[in-house]
Amino acid sequence: MRVLSVASECVPFVKTGGLADVVGALPRVMGVEGVEMRVLLPGYPRVMEAVGAGATVMEDDTLFGGPGRVIAARARGIDLLVLEAPHLYGREGTPYLGPDGRDWPDNPERFAALSWIAARIAAEGAGEWRPDLLHCHDWQAGLAPYYLRKRGGTAPTVFTVHNIAFHGAAPASRLQALRLDPADFVQDRGFEFWGRINALKAALVWCDRITTVSPTYARELTRPEFGAGLDGVVRARAGDLSGILNGIDTSDWNPATDRDIAARYRTPRGKARNRTALRAEFGLPKADGPLCAVVSRLTQQKGLDLLLEALPALLDRGGQLVLLGTGEAALEAAWREAAARHPGVAVHIGYDEPMAHRLMAGADALLVPSRFEPCGLTQLYALRYGTIPLVALTGGLADTVIPASPAALAAGASTGVQVHPLTAETLALGLMDLCALHADRATWTRMQENAMAQPVGWEASAAAYARLYREVLGPE
Repeated sequence: MRVLSVASECVPFVKTGGLADVVGALPRVMGVEGVEMRVLLPGYPRVMEAVGAGATVMEDDTLFGGPGRVIAARARGIDLLVLEAPHLYGREGTPYLGPDGRDWPDNPERFAALSWIAARIAAEGAGEWRPDLLHCHDWQAGLAPYYLRKRGGTAPTVFTVHNIAFHGAAPASRLQALRLDPADFVQDRGFEFWGRINALKAALVWCDRITTVSPTYARELTRPEFGAGLDGVVRARAGDLSGILNGIDTSDWNPATDRDIAARYRTPRGKARNRTALRAEFGLPKADGPLCAVVSRLTQQKGLDLLLEALPALLDRGGQLVLLGTGEAALEAAWREAAARHPGVAVHIGYDEPMAHRLMAGADALLVPSRFEPCGLTQLYALRYGTIPLVALTGGLADTVIPASPAALAAGASTGVQVHPLTAETLALGLMDLCALHADRATWTRMQENAMAQPVGWEASAAAYARLYREVLGPE
């Protein structure tokens, strides 16, 4: 089974969020399921450096403002098809933002080009390789199912929503520039949304199957409070929608072999040296309460404004907090102020992958109070490291953490704490519960053992994707 996966980012080449982790993990794990997967990526400078010389398997002289070509190469264990188009991707900055922190004004064309080439490869093949199925990720690949159908291609398409909050909207004046049929610029069964072109909606309408990254998020997308205005479109496709949990790379995130942590370990007892090292790194004194960590983008979605309000419930009970993240300027400033005001709070603004590993190993608990979370990966890292997650009851957080309810505690099955509904007050209560559980050493150790025993790898998810592909392709 040959599958073309198309996305705007992919670990280890380019990453801004969890999308890249999923896109980079799938081709590594799908081979066991009999799937040959290649990843189509834009030719950003870092991607071009990684692939070096490769074979040209497709050319396009009129690719949204200039020429482009597709290079086939294998790099870091992944078979890649890279769209080299310097006029679109040969720039500094992130995949989406310029050095000034603003969206590139031609982002609609940049990712329409990616979708256009994906549709061409699905219909014509790239060199001697032609996919049986096209798997598109998020709005950046959202126009690919539309382009494929418009050119008469028959390969089935799967579209994965990693975060429905991002639509890839463009003004209607760009219909011609984006090679879109004005007849499809309609609200019903079209890509029009509030008078604008919507790439995400185009994918939801024209793909064959829709997936998202957790079963709970799949249900949430059908509700107005989570659907970002597209809940009606999702409800209309409910029979074609499924949620498949993300996994993590359990070789990269493994406390028994992790070279980035102070001391490797296989049981919860081994966390003690890492805890001591983490406190020393951040200048925190020894304390009786739980040492908590936050590893997150600093945005309203992540609920970190609520955590600021609830923080006294943790600190008053001897707890401490180390935060690693970057994001909205107001939240960065607020957390810096909290660290200056409270000796039990330490903050590192920025992102540092080895530091994230040290936080997972050294912290007693990880706090993830997200207002919505399609899947979430940090709670999976935490489980792997015996670090107890406190999470909001939403999306993948609900699907991966067994709450410390009386029944779960009595059965010895709990792996964390869940908060619902999410407010500053309920979050404070959750932090109080966390501190009480931490004080009960036998219960806490059992929860840590349960956490470390959870299956958080890609095996089950890979099998689920393979089943979905076979369903979409139908009988041979």
